[in-house]
Amino acid sequence: MAELSYIEKLIAKARKAQGIVEGYTQEQVDALVKAMGKIIHVNAEMLAREAVEESGYGRVDSKIVKLQRCTLGAWHFLHDKKSVGMIDYDPAEKLATFAKPLGVVAALVPTTNPVSTTVSNGMNIIKCRNAMIVSPHPRTKNVTRHGVNLINTALKQLGAPENLVQIVEEPSMALTQELMGKVDVVVATGGAAMVKSAYSSGRPSFGVGPGNVQVVIAPDYTNFAKAAAQITNARSYDNGMPCTGEQAIHVPRDKVDALLEAFQATGAYLLPEDKAPGLAKVLFKENGMTDPAHVGMLPCNLAKLLGLEIPESTMLLLFMSLGMTRENILRREKLCPVVQIFPYDTFEEGVANAKANLQWEGAGHSSVIYTDREDYAEYAGLELPVSRLVVNQPGGAASGGNFINGLHPTMSLGCGSWGNNSISDNLTYRHLMNTTKLAYYHAPTIPAPEVVWAE
Repeated sequence: MAELSYIEKLIAKARKAQGIVEGYTQEQVDALVKAMGKIIHVNAEMLAREAVEESGYGRVDSKIVKLQRCTLGAWHFLHDKKSVGMIDYDPAEKLATFAKPLGVVAALVPTTNPVSTTVSNGMNIIKCRNAMIVSPHPRTKNVTRHGVNLINTALKQLGAPENLVQIVEEPSMALTQELMGKVDVVVATGGAAMVKSAYSSGRPSFGVGPGNVQVVIAPDYTNFAKAAAQITNARSYDNGMPCTGEQAIHVPRDKVDALLEAFQATGAYLLPEDKAPGLAKVLFKENGMTDPAHVGMLPCNLAKLLGLEIPESTMLLLFMSLGMTRENILRREKLCPVVQIFPYDTFEEGVANAKANLQWEGAGHSSVIYTDREDYAEYAGLELPVSRLVVNQPGGAASGGNFINGLHPTMSLGCGSWGNNSISDNLTYRHLMNTTKLAYYHAPTIPAPEVVWAE
């Protein structure tokens, strides 16, 4: 018999652990999930520093907040949810639903969120009595390993089986490919290439699409101080790396000056017209790919590359629209704190421009509208090809679920068929379980054809 490969050994150990946890009660499962979140929450500062030091990306203060909020939000959402035994019963239909594990889940995590994605997805995976094997990004393998080790310390204290949560110690493309092809389910959070690879693995997969969050300020909205503050805070968070961060603002032409004035108070800086075109050469390579050297770069350092000296305290770079043409590559997602402003003459035009930007990149992800009118919000909701449209909220903080709206908390945002994803929801535990429907007999209620077709 051929010797098992490294990945096959990980999976074999995972299956053994998962077989034990499958017999856990709801109380036992929830204790594991809570312990996972709590230990990362308590060690957030240390892990945030390690993530920035190892990757060279982002801000320590932002990553601390991200780790604390994602664990707090996840447990707050999960603590009272059923994932063991009968989880639902419809008395009218006499239909019962039983939760079952998926098995062994591969969790691919990005370099931008090496621990927050691991713990957030991990809490949902373990909630459903699955085992998890983490495949980290090579650039942040050490901090991801540290996070996994802390999680395992917490699980061991509760008597959980060994190897319930494992990590690919020395990740590579070959190992990740093998992992995806041999587990039961893949959860892929990362770049488009990774997600495409997951869907090509032959295993059921959940992936996420790229972001390019569009902000539409409706003609009725006048609280520019609030909008500017929210956008600046959200877009400067972790130096603009989150996929939920605002990328473009569509604003009535006669309101541009008022909006820019409001932004001045937030620490934003408006690039001179002659400097904005150079930004494209800084952020994107000649082949159109994002230049990783400038991901998560501070505004003042980006400005230096354009020959400008601006205050180090600058939070955000703004620039006026370079047009709606394909030559304006800055219409796409930019992984640093810069925002493009698109003036419009009619609300319909503003929404149409936002839609066009999304159709180039980011369709299916998220957008924001500022308005006090439901008809404006509903029009944008009907027109924009996104899975989430938040109203009068910071996109960077709200789209992934927050205490300020009804979206489920997650670090993995499905983008539907627009983004070549299998779901358009925020990924939660409900996507990570099998279910059995128990259908009892009830007296048939067969409608008369003439009644049905008359309807």
